[in-house]
Amino acid sequence: MDGREIRLKRLLGNGRTVVVAIDHGMFDGPIPAMEDLPATAAKINPLVDAVLLAPGMLRHCNRIFAGPKRPLAAVRLNWNTVYCFHWNYRQATSVYGYKVEDALREGMDIALVSLTLQTGNEERDARNVEVFCRLTAQAHRLGIPVIGEYFPTGHLDMTPRQLHEDVRIGARIAAELGADLIKTFHTVDFAQVTGTCPVPILGLGAERLATPLDALKLAAAEIHAGAAGVVFGRNAIQVADPLGFQAALCEVVRNDALPEEAAERHKLV
Repeated sequence: MDGREIRLKRLLGNGRTVVVAIDHGMFDGPIPAMEDLPATAAKINPLVDAVLLAPGMLRHCNRIFAGPKRPLAAVRLNWNTVYCFHWNYRQATSVYGYKVEDALREGMDIALVSLTLQTGNEERDARNVEVFCRLTAQAHRLGIPVIGEYFPTGHLDMTPRQLHEDVRIGARIAAELGADLIKTFHTVDFAQVTGTCPVPILGLGAERLATPLDALKLAAAEIHAGAAGVVFGRNAIQVADPLGFQAALCEVVRNDALPEEAAERHKLV
């Protein structure tokens, strides 16, 4: 078993994984509850399997990655204008953000590389694919598994069916290009997305939901539709009790706990 397989096995644990994302500052700057990132990292429950963060934040948040039962460090390697909603960017251009070997030297365990397609420009789509493929191949050469994030261009303007079709096709393309797992949006027929992709799918939490119970219900829906885990950011951090919510999230994802019961057990309602 090589390093890539060992890391993948550890990430998926019993077959399902919980990842907490705190990489939002890479595109949004300091958002509520993530102004002081080391303080935010201290609110991550050690029960979670991995933490997604920007490469420049590894050294600032290294305490959470110490110890034998630490979460894995998942690091985002490319930068894409598709996430810059506050600047009204719409072209979804991807560029290299950090070299794989540099991130590995900082302590990366898992790489995340994003892919956007249907940008409205064939050349741009091809360049985005090139960035994705090169970073994925470099990570694999160094024994690092890759979470491929498929993020639809203009998703806020899509109908639920359009979003589903975009995600269904894009997730499969990212897998075909070499991703070991896929991180993407929950859709109206998520079982079709998970059922037609040869690698494990991780469902997003996306925008913050009204209540912690709503977020737990979303996680349950993603798991029941065949997801191998979840990646939650705002919904796991911008809550009154991040540690309690993340513990409940682990129960829902790993143990099929009912969201209502997990929320009540951890005093989230």
